[in-house]
Amino acid sequence: MTALEAVDVTRTYTMGGVEVTALRGVSLAIEEGEYAAILGPSGSGKSTLMHLLGCLDRPTTGVLRIGGRDVAGLSDTELAELRNRRVGFVFQSFHLLARTSTRDNVALPLVYRGVPRAERRRRAAEALATVGLEHRLEHRPGQLSGGEQQRVAIARALVGDPGVVLADEPTGNLDTRTGDGVMDLLERLNRERGVAVVLVTHEADVAARARRRVHVRDGLVERDESP
Repeated sequence: MTALEAVDVTRTYTMGGVEVTALRGVSLAIEEGEYAAILGPSGSGKSTLMHLLGCLDRPTTGVLRIGGRDVAGLSDTELAELRNRRVGFVFQSFHLLARTSTRDNVALPLVYRGVPRAERRRRAAEALATVGLEHRLEHRPGQLSGGEQQRVAIARALVGDPGVVLADEPTGNLDTRTGDGVMDLLERLNRERGVAVVLVTHEADVAARARRRVHVRDGLVERDESP
């Protein structure tokens, strides 16, 4: 089954009264259980594509589907609910709440679903155990290393049991050894849990670990490789 699909999508922004086209007609399907990398130079449109695939933004033209559902007719609230249930996000800058415990950071997506507090805390603890941080439940982000914070972000992405995790430059703020550990974790989750993983990166060595590589340049898919 197709987890995410973009069909001839474009995205144009207006900046300072000038129209800037970030995507020029991209079609891309991500299947359940897939492990893919979207790569390209700065300004290629790869992060814009990730935001569209994750329904953090809407295309200017074209069709966008999550789990086969066309999102064009959804209200912002309906789109947020669908995104919350189907997609998990991991960002380069972690985006953790500084004054909130690790467990409560991970549980945050479940708050928006209305999951009771006790159940949220139980599921957050399970997600943290999955990434090897069961001993850090009550620590705050400032008490963790960069690699640990990224693992917390991965646990948060997984706590809602999504079909796909989108990771935007997940090793960008980490040293090589720590970044390799984060990549090992994402690959294990893909292999053992069947979660589709889509990486957005400009690093060739990170992209080389994926089973599929989608090269983006000047707002278009330049080539799509499945070694």
